Amino acid sequence: MMHRTRVSRPSRRAARRGANPRPPRRSGCRPWLAHLLPLLCTLACTPWGGGVPSGLPNVVLILADDLGFGDPRCYAPDSRLRTPHIDALARDGLRFTDAHAPASVCSPTRYGLLTGRYAWRTALRRSVLWPWDRPLIEPDRLTLSALLKARGYTTACIGKWHLGWSWPGHDGAPIALGEQVRPGVMAMAQRRALEARIDFTRRIRGGPTDRGFDLYFGDDVPNFPPYAWIENDRLLRVPELDKPATMFGRPGGMVRGWRLEAVLPELADRARRWIHAQRGPFFLFLSLTAPHTPIAPDARFAGRSAAGAYGDFVEQTDWVVGEVRAALAQSGHARDTLLLFTSDNGSPARDGTGMSGPPGSVTRRFGHRPSGPWRGMKWEIFEGGHRVPLIACWPGVVAGARTSAAPVVLTDVLRTVAGVVGSVVPEGAGEDSFDFAPVLRGAPDAALQRDHMVHHAADGTFAIRVGRYKWIVGAGGTRAARRGAKVPGRLYDLVEDPGETRDLYRERPEVVAALQARLASIRAAGRSYPRRAAKP
Repeated sequence: MMHRTRVSRPSRRAARRGANPRPPRRSGCRPWLAHLLPLLCTLACTPWGGGVPSGLPNVVLILADDLGFGDPRCYAPDSRLRTPHIDALARDGLRFTDAHAPASVCSPTRYGLLTGRYAWRTALRRSVLWPWDRPLIEPDRLTLSALLKARGYTTACIGKWHLGWSWPGHDGAPIALGEQVRPGVMAMAQRRALEARIDFTRRIRGGPTDRGFDLYFGDDVPNFPPYAWIENDRLLRVPELDKPATMFGRPGGMVRGWRLEAVLPELADRARRWIHAQRGPFFLFLSLTAPHTPIAPDARFAGRSAAGAYGDFVEQTDWVVGEVRAALAQSGHARDTLLLFTSDNGSPARDGTGMSGPPGSVTRRFGHRPSGPWRGMKWEIFEGGHRVPLIACWPGVVAGARTSAAPVVLTDVLRTVAGVVGSVVPEGAGEDSFDFAPVLRGAPDAALQRDHMVHHAADGTFAIRVGRYKWIVGAGGTRAARRGAKVPGRLYDLVEDPGETRDLYRERPEVVAALQARLASIRAAGRSYPRRAAKP
């Protein structure tokens, strides 16, 4: 039987008056409110199907940045890193072995995670957002945070955003980016010139608090300017533009005393304090900046691992997971919380030297393989680019020490959480999201509706997986393309050949044709989740 805690209305109001108050009320209606009417009509729906719910679970979603499938020991017993807190989470919960980020890089995965829609359906069809890009999440698009807010949740995003903002000019209007500054196009010289046109004392629109979060605290992107903290929709301090600093080769304004080593501890502390302040149902999206470059473990972790600075940063990331679980236990929320832990894409396997080191250097220097048994790494269409850890823990509801080989894409989190809390995702939202909640409660993997996965790489390469077969369109990833490989496609049997070493493209033309047609259909339809049948 599920363990549930009754949440009274006074307790919810008290929670919203806690240590982290909502930002000042703005005039006008936020665009995503257009979705709330159909959502509010579903509040009588019952989580998990059966009688009237006596309470709602808290939801905590921890998203690591560039953590590979082979980093945690619970996924790779031969990992050279110590990850006791992630391993304990797996012992207490359900560990997915066939979970995938919707893209092999950051911004598109974050878009998909929060909206249940593939980012390649937007203007961002390759790469990531770059400094000063506008919001990628459309103003009227339903987000996971807005859905939970409609259900009565207090919502917070702490950490990395990397989904764009409307940066204000000195006249208060959003700055005009120009023809060359388009989503996914670096154009760093032009972007550098934009910084002088921004008024950093003004409110920044289009961020988390305009997309369903009551509170935001973070540094947007640790290796992009401005190098400063943002709280809700304002910078806490104005960066020094006359003395531009450089992080990872990207110059820009930095506040005095800014230290990358202090970022991850600050995010952990903010998350701890926010959890302790809550009394009603809450949603925390803890979007970590590690172990992404710049690799900057603090003094407590520097030199502790067997894989250089990268290993130190992974072990510090594991520590943050432990801090969150401790805060949930100490505040009495642990048994009423669905905790999801995952990563936004694979690891580039940098060793942390210089500007964080060349790709693959942590393997060459220390013998540690962040991708585990899979081919490829971050950016690429091969499994190591997008196959990620995913662990779900909910004491008393999700049985522990279990594994699932169910095919899951992180876009599925939206519809899964909606089902858990008793909401229905309205038509026109969550187009690429499938509900994996049945597996959480013990159903066999075959019970899931998802029968395929679409993968996307940094260079715009597509792949589709149906059952054992994975078809890659073209050469197969950025690094293969740079070597000049020109092939019409690649086909792999991941059951017989999980390392993607034997190309079956010419041997199984009938499989290629079927997968090619399926991918074309999904791209043209604008959705992969089937439409609900119209009522007679």
